[in-house]
Amino acid sequence: MDQEQRRVFLIRELLKEEPRYSRVSVPEDAKAQKDLLRSLMNVRPPRAAGEDFIAVQDEYLKTAIAEKGVTRLEELKSEYGELYLWQGDITTLACGAIVNAANSGMTGCYRPLHNCIDNCIHTFSGVQLRLKCAELIEAQGHEEPTGRAKITPAYNLPSDFVIHTVGPIADGPLTDEHCSLLASCYRSCLELAEANGCESIAFCCISTGVFGFPKKEAAQIAVGTVKEYKRETGSPIKVVFNVFKDDDLAIYRNILRFSGQKPKRTVFDDKQY
Repeated sequence: MDQEQRRVFLIRELLKEEPRYSRVSVPEDAKAQKDLLRSLMNVRPPRAAGEDFIAVQDEYLKTAIAEKGVTRLEELKSEYGELYLWQGDITTLACGAIVNAANSGMTGCYRPLHNCIDNCIHTFSGVQLRLKCAELIEAQGHEEPTGRAKITPAYNLPSDFVIHTVGPIADGPLTDEHCSLLASCYRSCLELAEANGCESIAFCCISTGVFGFPKKEAAQIAVGTVKEYKRETGSPIKVVFNVFKDDDLAIYRNILRFSGQKPKRTVFDDKQY
């Protein structure tokens, strides 16, 4: 199968899962096919998929990620020892673990085509990730508390693991509790990464999207908590601060007192898969 044939196969299989989609047809346009496939994956509940589906999906996603271009940690340069600043698509970063800004349900974003990191990671990882997260929550018996973290395989992503953490929702004025919980997210992720043998971890900008945490304060907590953790533990783990937007890049540069060449940037396009 080529990529179009795989995409059509996956769409048809997902449509067959739901009787309510019986009248939905596969569009001829490639972009419309990609949007429909992603939407169907986004709304699919956590459940097992057949071996044929998984085999085709995995080949499709791995090919799509390779076409976007994978960035490896060893390609990045930093003037800050084991701290890196990188602007790009975290789903294309090959490292020990990438961090997902999850919600308390832990099973991903169900909004079709939503451009949040939770949606992107679940889309390109594959349907196995949602099921794995649901199993973790079921075994736990309750939703994931804010400031804690869970680790899963990365499935089709180039990283080894995905670490899911629930950041604080910063409604209204920023409080000490908001700050303490956000710091706990970073520390929990670092501890979990090292407990699972990760030599590197890439953090997204936790809580600064729909959760409303002010970006500058969030970045200060991120950098401060990582530095404090490494100082206290003597940990050699390499840490990437991953940003997408230019304003986040400027904030982290200022905090890290970044100088020299601009961090390597990859073009992020959530529709190219």
